Amino acid sequence: MIWQLLTAPLSGLLWIAEQVEERATDQLDQQQNLSKRLTKLQVQLDLGDISESEYELQEAEILALMEAEEEANPS
Repeated sequence: MIWQLLTAPLSGLLWIAEQVEERATDQLDQQQNLSKRLTKLQVQLDLGDISESEYELQEAEILALMEAEEEANPS
């Protein structure tokens, strides 16, 4: 029991560090996914799979998501 009392602050600090790491990883994954979507969209346009207007519409949506992500989680 004394050992638990002595190590409680360290356990709490480790938990906080794990939470920070998890959130940072999630944020990075989200940014990478949006970048991949934008690249895929460009390839679809280049191959003629989508029209210019469809590209512009989807690009604006992805860029808005990227901007919102950046505002929500400034570096």
